[in-house]
Formats: sequence, C-alpha cells, structure tokens
Amino acid sequence: MRDPALEKAIDSAGGVRALARSLGVSQPAISSWKRVPADRVLSVEALTGVPRGDLRPDLYPEVVASAAPSEIDEIDDARARECELIGALLWRAPTANTLAVLRGLQGDASPLGMAHLALAEAADEATPESLRDEFFELFIGVGRGELLPYASYYLTGFLHERPLALVREDMGALGLARAERAGEPEDHIAVLLDIMAKLIRGEFSAEGIDANRFFARHVEPWGERFFADLEVAKAAKFYKAVGRLGSLFLSIETQAARLPA
Repeated sequence: MRDPALEKAIDSAGGVRALARSLGVSQPAISSWKRVPADRVLSVEALTGVPRGDLRPDLYPEVVASAAPSEIDEIDDARARECELIGALLWRAPTANTLAVLRGLQGDASPLGMAHLALAEAADEATPESLRDEFFELFIGVGRGELLPYASYYLTGFLHERPLALVREDMGALGLARAERAGEPEDHIAVLLDIMAKLIRGEFSAEGIDANRFFARHVEPWGERFFADLEVAKAAKFYKAVGRLGSLFLSIETQAARLPA
C-alpha cells in the first residue's frame, strides 16, 4: 500500500506517468514505490510541492527549538527575519501561500528596500508550478542542478569537505544535529541562514559562538559569490530577485561585522 504522501505527490504531478517523466525514471519504478526513496525526496518535493517532511518524516523530522527566544531589538529582529525569508526561498520552492505573502512585501528607496519590492514584483509574475520547475532546474536537476548551494562546494570545489565539518562542529556545540539519514548536507546556505536567525534571536547559544562569528566562519567566505551566481543563473527568473536580495543582505552583514565594536 502506498504512503499517503506519495499518493498526494503522484496526484499533484498528474499521475504516475507524469511523475516518472519529470523525474527521468521508468513508470514501473514509480509504481513499485511504497514511499519515496531517500535519494528522490528533494526532487519529488520540488516537482510536486509536497513537503519533504510529509514525504519522509523519518528523514526530515520537524525540529523544535528547546530554548525560549530572548527579547531582541528592532534591527536584530529585522536581520533574523531577513535570514529566514531568504533561507526559506532557498530550501524549497515557494507555495501559493508563500507567493501571496511575498506579493505583499513592502520596501523603500534604500537598496534593500528596492530589492524587497523587486521580489514582490517577481512573486506577482510567478506561479507555484513555474517556481517548482525553476527550483528543480536551479538546485536539483536530473543528476545535479545548475547551482550547488553548499559551502564545501564553493570553498573547495567538492561536496562534504572541511567546510561541512566546521559547520557540524559548531552545530554540535549548539546542540544541533540533522536526522541521521537525512540527505541534505548541513552546509546548505538555507540551513546556515536558519541557524544565523536563531542565534540572532538567542534561541540557541554556546560559549564562543554567536551570530557574527557564525556568519564570519560559515557564510561570509562564499555567500556573496553564491548569490551573485544565482542572479545570473541561466534557469533563474524569480530567483534573480532572490539572488539580488541575498547579495545585498550579505553585503550589509559583512560591512556591519567590520565596524568597530
């Protein structure tokens, strides 16, 4: 008997044949699945919009922070929300609900404000279906996507290298760990931005690790290059605006980190 989440994904794709064609696998292979194989979860999520946590909760369990967030000032709250916004858009393709929120983004005459307005305009021109295709082409692909949003790849040219080990080192100090069988490396830019947001809000803490140190060690050395690549990526339409917003935000973070304490 098929898992209900797999049934939902098949229905969303337009049937077994349509899903098989989109994934580049045979129809009998899909028909034999009881649940989505671990190495196909991200592809199925991107193509159908069914969250990875629904498809394979054993691999992608919901993570709940144990510490209560501390009070933060207005600027830090804005920084944390920016991390969460950009990270969420890079973790999975926006749903209809996400697009509705993005279309209501406000901005001003500042570069970051203008980037928010450009993102709202891009969201207004997009659909969930077009974004699933764009996300798949950019970050997943058949074999691999156009971009690999991982610190290890940008800093060494290979996956699962020392930058990933350093991320895991700090995550261990913070009491964080991914599910044992989860397939996504922790040096994914979305994961790093999510951890930054939680550090800014004080949801996690460890001696010698704060948001600024985490940014300097794990994001600053490569993040702006990734977002610059995203801005000019061949498959990017909506994600050009995401790339622009990410570039500006990381530039501001970098400049702020270099100010005298």
